[in-house]
Amino acid sequence: MIIAKEIQTAAYLFASILFILSLGGLSSQESAKRGVLYGIVGMIVAIIATVLGEGVSGQVYIIVAIAIASAVGLMLARKVEMTAMPQLVAILHSFVGLAAVLVGFGSYLDPKTHELTGAAHSIHLWEVFIGVFIGAITFTGSIIAWGKLEGKVRSKALLYPGKHAVNVIALIACIVLGFLYAGQEGTNGMLFLCSMTAIACFIGVMLVMAIGGGDMPVVVSMLNSYSGWAASAAGFMLGNDLLIVTGALVGSSGAILSIHMCHAMNRSFFSVILGGFGNSPAKGEAKAIEGEVTALNHEEVAGLLKEARSVVIVPGYGMAVAKAQYPIYDMVQYLRKAGKNVRFAIHPVAGRLPGHMNVLLAEANVPYDIVMEMDEINDDLPNTDVVMVIGANDVVNPSAQDDPASSIYGMPVIEAWKAEKVIIMKRSMSAGYSGEDNPLFYKSNSEMLYGDAKDSVEKIMSFLKA
Repeated sequence: MIIAKEIQTAAYLFASILFILSLGGLSSQESAKRGVLYGIVGMIVAIIATVLGEGVSGQVYIIVAIAIASAVGLMLARKVEMTAMPQLVAILHSFVGLAAVLVGFGSYLDPKTHELTGAAHSIHLWEVFIGVFIGAITFTGSIIAWGKLEGKVRSKALLYPGKHAVNVIALIACIVLGFLYAGQEGTNGMLFLCSMTAIACFIGVMLVMAIGGGDMPVVVSMLNSYSGWAASAAGFMLGNDLLIVTGALVGSSGAILSIHMCHAMNRSFFSVILGGFGNSPAKGEAKAIEGEVTALNHEEVAGLLKEARSVVIVPGYGMAVAKAQYPIYDMVQYLRKAGKNVRFAIHPVAGRLPGHMNVLLAEANVPYDIVMEMDEINDDLPNTDVVMVIGANDVVNPSAQDDPASSIYGMPVIEAWKAEKVIIMKRSMSAGYSGEDNPLFYKSNSEMLYGDAKDSVEKIMSFLKA
């Protein structure tokens, strides 16, 4: 069955509208499920309209391939924990980049490409070149991001003398190869295209290696934008209007999200997307940490919560690892029934993915009205009796405000230390993902509660009820 061109165009328009509604739905927790549903329906419509469109052959093979890939995707997605969701997103971005590279080479090898003449030929060659360039950077950059998030690659930024010069030279080499490639045909053109691809892969590695672990949520968002532009470039190469529109939607929305996150972290957007270009390493020695680390037991923490009138909970990646959101919300319900004002404070980059903590809390059915953003909660912290930091580290690190030698200096953080009492729940005294020590642990109003977050909260609950 082959559908008419007019029907395909109408289906593409309908799918585009659904994709726009999907992005709109994802803008808030309340409408996120509806947004995902719009996206699923839109993608189904887009696939059917493309596979059954004019000029497409081998539909049986395509459908079998889609079925196999969908089964593999469903199986992997069901196994992936929420803690590994950032890694999954990063590696999926690499697939989009690789697809753009393969589409580019396929388009260049297509005999129809070399049958074009004049401006049409030149434009298509540059479409291929740019698509492969963006795809190659996205491919290797996403793999490095996955490695950093998975702990396979060191999280600290790779800094060495002449780093920026190497990147600039590599970029200039790609541009030169582009002009050489556009003026050649056949084997020579393929040689220049392959050479550029190799250099672009190197650029992708170096751009992400130069970004520290504390900025990885921005990197994931940025790579999301890159994957969108790579998909849009593939759309130009294939002459597929829907792919162009969809890629542009993903690319622009990812860029906007990255800009907002950079603003929340006091980072330069262009510095991040260019692998820290323009940023110099922190100078001077790190500020000496003063004070002594003290610890409480579960019964003492329960006593503090019983006496407190206001409690703020700051969740982080450790909460996700321990799957502690469910017992935490049970504790919150108990405290609220006792007349206490309990709220959550969410940092824009808490966890390792934008919105990571919001999703975890939504899973546990935490009401949206008690989940506050950093800017909403910071002014209330001086009047808060107890702040419970559960598995968070960098987002409550005072060094971001008072230590210019810190790699996270200048990043807005949740000012937990301003509360009357701070309880930090961690397995150990290990540093955060940025690799920076946290002076909060040593402050006089801070106490440590060591152990697994889920187990600790359950023990606290037993003492509260007792």
